[in-house]
Amino acid sequence: MISQRTLTMITHRSIEEGIAMEKGKQSREYFDACSVIEMNDLDMLRMGIEEDSPVRVVSECGEVVVTAIIGIQELPPGMCHIRQGVWANQIVPIRTQSTGVPQYSGFPVTVTPAPELQVRSARDLICESVGMWREDGENS
Repeated sequence: MISQRTLTMITHRSIEEGIAMEKGKQSREYFDACSVIEMNDLDMLRMGIEEDSPVRVVSECGEVVVTAIIGIQELPPGMCHIRQGVWANQIVPIRTQSTGVPQYSGFPVTVTPAPELQVRSARDLICESVGMWREDGENS
């Protein structure tokens, strides 16, 4: 069993994200739709990742904990997908390759099972990204 593996990440809009965004980015629907990584079932098996369990995803510019699910769309081995949104934005490289648009797809990430970690809320991730404190007084 391989405990971590480098995969090729793609991020893009999805119907699930669009529907959930209408409820608001702090809604349970948005959290459930966007805080997931879709993976190939064989990759999950090889890495000992169970469906609906947390994984750490690390790119060259950041990391995020998301919930692993078997791809709703067909994903070949070695490829994974996070729907565009707060969680994907934590790992999207800032380089634009002169297009003015960040590289949302085709960048390497390392995925590691992380059953001891929790998926953080959109609010916590945003607060941490901009250096804000949470309302409960804890530094996010």
